[in-house]
Amino acid sequence: MSPHTKMLVGIIAGASLGLIAPYLLPVQRVVVDLAQGVVVVKEGFAVDYELIATYLAEPVGQIFLRLLWMMAVPLIFSALVVGVSELDMRSLGKVGLRTLGYTVAVSSVAVAIGLTLVNVIEPGGGDNTALRELAYEQAQHRDVPKPPAKSGVGQFVSMIPDNPIGAAASGDMLGLIVFGLTLGIGLSLVRTGPASRLREVLVGLNDVSMRLIEGVMRLAPFGVAGLLFASVSRLGFDVLGKIAIYVAVVVGALLIHMIVAYGLFLYFGARRNPWQFLRGSRLALQTAFATSSSSATLPTSLKVAERDLNLPGHISRFVLTAGASMNQNGTALFEGVTVLFMAQLFAVDLTLAQQASVMMICILGGVGTAGVPGASLPVIAMMMAMYGIPPAGLALILGVDRFLDMCRTTVNVAGDLVVAACVAEGESGLPLPDAEVVERERGE
Repeated sequence: MSPHTKMLVGIIAGASLGLIAPYLLPVQRVVVDLAQGVVVVKEGFAVDYELIATYLAEPVGQIFLRLLWMMAVPLIFSALVVGVSELDMRSLGKVGLRTLGYTVAVSSVAVAIGLTLVNVIEPGGGDNTALRELAYEQAQHRDVPKPPAKSGVGQFVSMIPDNPIGAAASGDMLGLIVFGLTLGIGLSLVRTGPASRLREVLVGLNDVSMRLIEGVMRLAPFGVAGLLFASVSRLGFDVLGKIAIYVAVVVGALLIHMIVAYGLFLYFGARRNPWQFLRGSRLALQTAFATSSSSATLPTSLKVAERDLNLPGHISRFVLTAGASMNQNGTALFEGVTVLFMAQLFAVDLTLAQQASVMMICILGGVGTAGVPGASLPVIAMMMAMYGIPPAGLALILGVDRFLDMCRTTVNVAGDLVVAACVAEGESGLPLPDAEVVERERGE
């Protein structure tokens, strides 16, 4: 089977087994009979679904994720430095501005779709007294995300790392990208022998990282199945009606954005067939859905961009590595929908001006949100605090956030590839061939 087919099998197997496992292998319910001094097992088995999830499925999935993360730092760094060093300095500014322009445009459309849908459907409307009480109760037992420590100017300043090694060690991908961009510019300007040898070393690091990623991706179906089994078995069907409507609104807005908005950007901005483009991107999209991490998906995205979508290497390396942390338009959409849903839930009336400010914060937050699972929740907590919405409401969505994270990460990765195609089209001035045409030409 092809890699994307194996990935799809892993997704279906993990989700299906996770749904039926609580019924096939229920958790033991132990009762102590004080009169007779014995322990009586009323139902369940010695090996239940929680044990399988905790000691088998989740470790397999975490090993897969950690292998991807292990390769992410060297690959992101080397790909960005090599990509920027291959650019002429006169074109670097143009490529950067086009990337930023498309990123802001795509994120603006995403947030607008999300806010429109949540205002029309009003998933948090009606009598929510019982749901609010449940939110406060859940917040006492769950770790509700806190607002980020830095915001505004402080967050902007922190983008520039004072220690690039420390940034890589702490997972500060934005700081690592800024350092890689700076080093790439330096290698492009300095054309001495030692500088050329340093560039050759980084090219070698990139080649080795890509080859190792191919080996890691062979474990993808098993890792994906383990992650989905662990999350789906614990979530199950026990989802409240209001939360189910909220989930439907988020997923619906993401689908509209991915199919309609991306389709228009691809057709008019990149001169590409949207269906063929998304079909060629399916391995990267499935990896994004499974890992819930744009940064962990980046190695697969780079491979798909050059092999299946035929994007120029120097453009795709620059746009995709930057986009992994700076083009989180699916996350921006999710943040906007969640803030308005919470406002409706707690009867906090937001004016059009306040909703416009929510939109701007979501767009800017999408640029600075780390491409790792759950990174958007502190930003949502910050916006809720700004408008007087009780942060305890976040406890209600923590149970379904893993699934929504998988969906919005898929949209984020698709957006990175769409922006890369649009930027590449503007640089070449010629339409790029569809994935199917490329495969046929290679076959010939």
